Amino acid sequence: MPILKNDLEQLLKTAFPIGKVIVTDLAGDNDHYQVEVTCQSFQGLGRVQQHQKIYAALKGYDIHALAIKTQSQ
Repeated sequence: MPILKNDLEQLLKTAFPIGKVIVTDLAGDNDHYQVEVTCQSFQGLGRVQQHQKIYAALKGYDIHALAIKTQSQ
C-alpha cells in the first residue's frame, strides 16, 4: 500500500525534529519518492549510516522506490 507524501514527510520530521526534510513525489503515484534530510545527527556518520537512519525511521512502510539525499548541518 502506498504512503502519502504528507505522511512520509511527517514520519521523517518526527524522526529528525531538528533537521530539514524535503519530500518529492517523483512519479505522482505515492510510491516513488526522493527524500532530502539535513540533520546535525548525521555529523561524523558515513553515507550508509545516514541512510540506515532514514530506513529505520520508515521501518514498517513499504515504499517501492526511494532516492535518499542526506547531509549534516
